Amino acid sequence: MRAERTDAYEGDLFDPDCPTRLVLDRIGDKWTVLVVLLLSDGPRRFTDLRGHIGRVAPKVLTQTLRRMERDGLVTREVFAEVPPRVEYTLTDLGRSLIEPIAVIGDWAEVHVHRITAAQAAYDARDT
Repeated sequence: MRAERTDAYEGDLFDPDCPTRLVLDRIGDKWTVLVVLLLSDGPRRFTDLRGHIGRVAPKVLTQTLRRMERDGLVTREVFAEVPPRVEYTLTDLGRSLIEPIAVIGDWAEVHVHRITAAQAAYDARDT
């Protein structure tokens, strides 16, 4: 099933020079996937995101959020408080990723045992 086109440009995943591959790389990043799912419930602060994701270095999460902001997937709002409060929110474009990412996440949770079993069988075969 192909997503509905919202503009005139149509990418080609199989063209090595097409920027569509960069988009696919971005939305296939595990940190991006987790941020989209966490922000699907509404705005969150950096420390809240980091706490829920777990095992992500602050630098990596900062880089992920900056790339997502640059790509138009999240907005960053700074509140004039002491100390400053910053919240991240999905844009309309970012929200359009919730459903496909949730489906892939559900698939991963349902099939993780089969994948890890296949990996163990493969590794045992090669030793």
